[in-house]
Amino acid sequence: MSRILVTGSADGLGRAVADALLSCGHQVVVHARNPARAQEMGDLVARGADLVVADFADRDAVRSMAAELREVAPLDAVIHNAGVWSGPAVMPVNVVAPYLLTALMPLPGRLVYLSSGSHFSGRPAVDGVDWQGLSPGSYADSKLFVTTLAATVARLRPGTPSNSVDPGWVPTKMGGPGAPADLVLGHQTQQWLAVGDDPEAMTTGGYWYHRERQQPHPAVHDGVFQDRLLHTLAQETGVELN
Repeated sequence: MSRILVTGSADGLGRAVADALLSCGHQVVVHARNPARAQEMGDLVARGADLVVADFADRDAVRSMAAELREVAPLDAVIHNAGVWSGPAVMPVNVVAPYLLTALMPLPGRLVYLSSGSHFSGRPAVDGVDWQGLSPGSYADSKLFVTTLAATVARLRPGTPSNSVDPGWVPTKMGGPGAPADLVLGHQTQQWLAVGDDPEAMTTGGYWYHRERQQPHPAVHDGVFQDRLLHTLAQETGVELN
């Protein structure tokens, strides 16, 4: 069985995929933003999940979490699920945190990053972006950046499947109760890419929607934009991803 980290697993899609992976017998590391949120995950921990706590809006907390995970059993997959819809934490949580974890943690067997159809409205420009989270950030831009990060990792680390997933507009706390998409279908692709053993699940560099590979925003596979994004994040955080 595989050992998988699911970030942002206190509720919504993260909790759904963590629950499904546990039910299949996998070892799961769940993540909560703070101790209060961690208490809501007692049932997952009781079923055998390990727990890490870190506020992804705080870079030092992300670094500490990466250090903590370096000291325990290696991971077979990481599902970068944590995300916020609006407010100052959009760029720190949606982009900087997954970048830092990818750069600082030992390379897992597979990487899955949560994208969104909103990434098509994102602007492929990094100048002037508030990575620190001092002002509200653009959700669409953040999802374009993290989708590009997934494709960049696939290029830099060809032996490690790295993919992004659009789960659809699902009825989570973020999506709202009126969201039209299916919550189960919304998490199955992440699970499949993390632990699936058929050849498609082990491909890399894809942007997926309900287990179907789609064509993302043209900037996602633009090598010049990939390098610009990576250079900007490295300068911003002081950590390079090679």
